[in-house]
Amino acid sequence: MKARHLILLMGLICTLNTFAWERELIWPKGKMPDAQPHQIAAMTDEAGSKDFKADKHRVAYLEWFDAPAADARKNGCMILVSGGSYQNCCDVGLIKMWRERFTQLGFQCVNFVYRTPRPEGLPIYQTAWEDGQRAVRMVRSEARKRGFDPERIGVISMSAGSHLALLLATSSQTPAYAPVDKLDTVPCHINWALVNAPAYVTSDGETGTPATRQGYGTDVRISDVFKFDEKTCPVSLHHGGYDPYTPNGSTLVYRELRRRKVPAELHLYPGKGHGAFGLERGIEFMTQMGFMGPLEPEVDLMTRYTNDDTRREKTVEDVWPEGKMPCAQEEQCKPYLEWHFPKDLKTKAIQIIYSGGAYNGNGPDGFEVTPARRYLNERGMTVVTMKYRTPRPKGLAKHTTAWQDLQRAIRIVRSKAASLGLDPNQIGIMGSSAGGHLTLMGVTSSQHQSYLPVDDIDRQPCNVQWGIGIYPAYALTDGADGHNADGGNEDSNLLVPEFSFDLKTAPMLFIHGDADGYASMGSVKTWEKMRAMGIQSELHTLALRPHCFQRTATPGTGSYTWLDRIGDFLKDVIKVGF
Repeated sequence: MKARHLILLMGLICTLNTFAWERELIWPKGKMPDAQPHQIAAMTDEAGSKDFKADKHRVAYLEWFDAPAADARKNGCMILVSGGSYQNCCDVGLIKMWRERFTQLGFQCVNFVYRTPRPEGLPIYQTAWEDGQRAVRMVRSEARKRGFDPERIGVISMSAGSHLALLLATSSQTPAYAPVDKLDTVPCHINWALVNAPAYVTSDGETGTPATRQGYGTDVRISDVFKFDEKTCPVSLHHGGYDPYTPNGSTLVYRELRRRKVPAELHLYPGKGHGAFGLERGIEFMTQMGFMGPLEPEVDLMTRYTNDDTRREKTVEDVWPEGKMPCAQEEQCKPYLEWHFPKDLKTKAIQIIYSGGAYNGNGPDGFEVTPARRYLNERGMTVVTMKYRTPRPKGLAKHTTAWQDLQRAIRIVRSKAASLGLDPNQIGIMGSSAGGHLTLMGVTSSQHQSYLPVDDIDRQPCNVQWGIGIYPAYALTDGADGHNADGGNEDSNLLVPEFSFDLKTAPMLFIHGDADGYASMGSVKTWEKMRAMGIQSELHTLALRPHCFQRTATPGTGSYTWLDRIGDFLKDVIKVGF
């Protein structure tokens, strides 16, 4: 047995020690850098056992779990990294869940247990980072023996472990320690990372505390320990909106990845604190990136939602009384509403939906409206679809007449809701692309009138209780009338001034392709603005996906399951009750 290895065979260990499968020390005897006598390497369940002896657990190790079934193997490895504030490795339950899920999916899993508590006289992450780079080298060196590709190594992590995972993902070309043997010639980059609730990412918390200013402030930045070098890998970031280890850390990492054109996803969960959320979103990310194997053929969305079997009735009405339409222009289409009532009403809430079309055309019968309408009708929700005036009005801002139509539509829906057995105070709006921009107008600017009243309906308020923005266009100043020239990534790319963010601004769900020319940063920066106002919104970006990400999509990816994000948002966040 080599000195650097301590291998405990599974059959023996199962009878003697319930804490390990096959353990492998990552440092040769006497070669571990920055060894400190107060540090141990153990998960908290083991460290808390009555027979635990610290002196036998000083060296960081890998714990190799059972190989996946031969017929399920994905030719990859997942390194599991616990959090614990760099004070311990405490996520015993998460490690178990991740091991079970990824082994089932066909990945070799290995638990990486690094030294804690925090080292003295060094940055809080230093010894863990040293252990991490060495651990990745060892995993890569054993790939062929253990039956996976050395360039298919992923990491899933939590909290301080996610800070460490980001170091591994972004900074592998910066040596954390001086070489100790031949193994240190093996590269230590990873190939992807699923990062949950990364701590200490912003400069107001990088010394090891919750973010003292919640990640806000003109002088608050991403910690400069992350180098974003040429080996930076694709990352899926997951963060709760109420996390004291600020979700702004994840938005800043996402922006840096975009600046370097590294595919990435960002998943932000409203009302959630410090925790690991959205594992299935991470698996969808891995599927989209090809880490789960070759992608299945894409499926046309309209072929998946082909009939109105769950609709009871449809009615149509004009938006404006005859002769009362403001800013009427002959070349524009006539706006109207369609009411779609479900056969089995399960909620009194109402969803208004409309399409995009660059403010040059729109319609209620295409892929941006019909599938969502049928999806919500099936769940027992009333849907109102809207055709607003296009093409763009002459002599006015591109959205002016559409905004008038939307404010009027909300008022009509509110005025009729009670008589239809619906709730006038549970109304949401949803639009895609230019329709997403229009949704942002409706959500953020309802206290600004877009037209003078024409009848008693206009006495109704036109604020809404939620919005759903699907790849909203024109949200940032570098793309106010087209694609985002700078990708929306720079601080100079501001939210456009027509969004008022008034006191009636409502929470939103955003879904946006990471590769969209109408940049996903429009959605991200709107989310950041809403959080700064105390409004908890939800956001999902989708790696590699362009504008109209959902029109055709591969099963098992976020672009295929996107409608479920709407259902989850309405049920879990808005509490619509279906």
